[in-house]
Amino acid sequence: MQEQKRAKRSLLTGTVVSDKMNKTRVVRVLRVFKHPLYEKIVRSYKKYYAHDELGQSKIGDTVEIMSTRPLSKLKRWRVYRVVTKNK
Repeated sequence: MQEQKRAKRSLLTGTVVSDKMNKTRVVRVLRVFKHPLYEKIVRSYKKYYAHDELGQSKIGDTVEIMSTRPLSKLKRWRVYRVVTKNK
């Protein structure tokens, strides 16, 4: 029997903006890049739905999310760890 290698999971760091759903967190991830033509620093945000089985993260926490198999219509990420807690 041949062992299959799994692809490396991608990690993103963001801030929890909503914890109102059961076992689901909305995480806002910041992306900073330089515009290719005008060379201005651009800040853009994207929101991801992440699965949090233990409910360990709250609004304002900085978390790392990891890609995973589709868990629902919108959830393709899960909370990997809480980096910093909100005060």
